[in-house]
Amino acid sequence: MGNSWWEIEVICDRDLEDALYWRLERFGCRGTASTDWGMDRAVRAYLPAVQAQLLDLSALALWLQQDAAMMEFEPPDVRWRLIDDEDWARSWQKYWQPLEVGDRFLICPAWLTPPETDRLTIRLDPGAAFGTGTHPTTQLCLEGIEMRLPPGHSGGTIADIGCGSGILSIACLLSGATQVYAVDTDPLAPAAAISNAALNDLAPDRLIAEQGSIERLIQLVPEECDGIVCNIIAETVLELIPHFNAIAKPRCWGAIGGILIDRASDISVALQKHGWQVGALWRRGNWCSFNIRHRQD
Repeated sequence: MGNSWWEIEVICDRDLEDALYWRLERFGCRGTASTDWGMDRAVRAYLPAVQAQLLDLSALALWLQQDAAMMEFEPPDVRWRLIDDEDWARSWQKYWQPLEVGDRFLICPAWLTPPETDRLTIRLDPGAAFGTGTHPTTQLCLEGIEMRLPPGHSGGTIADIGCGSGILSIACLLSGATQVYAVDTDPLAPAAAISNAALNDLAPDRLIAEQGSIERLIQLVPEECDGIVCNIIAETVLELIPHFNAIAKPRCWGAIGGILIDRASDISVALQKHGWQVGALWRRGNWCSFNIRHRQD
């Protein structure tokens, strides 16, 4: 059982897909992939077998059906099966293909040859860490990085809170940032982020990643940061916002994602309360991201 995975497949309305990602992430799924299923979408997620029993999966199915009912969609069809490590790897590789994000990025699975492109190619093998670039919130954060680190940019220190696979950290470094300090409470994430940075031929001293949260990050950064990227659920973002100032330069920018649209007001109020201006609110489906700037008083 220790080397097995649950493959969870959910057939749902296309407009329910974004909320589905959120629920699967909260449940602890390590990776997701989606494909067309007639007029619907088939979303597959993977979870180490030791992390869930059959009753847990039944509860997940119930939550997904309740989520759909609250949003006035037909209940999704949820099924699951046990697969071994080799089958998990094949499933992952089968459903994840190169993906263009925004105007400048191309995310390419590590096991594929990157296509010829003028885009900045992020090669990625997330392993058991969250973050492939397929989720709307990750794409919104990447577009926020595009805005803050335009072509020709050089220099600056970035903090990545909840780094997962390291995708946002790597995007910042490829866009010209000098240094990224990253943390994640998932013990598997820092190693995945460092491995992915090496996969993209980035010098090992440019990405420092460790297990922990904002408290550990405050200890890590030698001086205040020029930018903050954070793609975590709203409840956690609300807990983090009061601590942003401890790592932020007076004109620090931020790309903050992982926010369901119905929590946008709460996030906005908290940001303004702690000295941050909301420059833009971008939305994709039921998700949104904030592009923010530290106020100079």
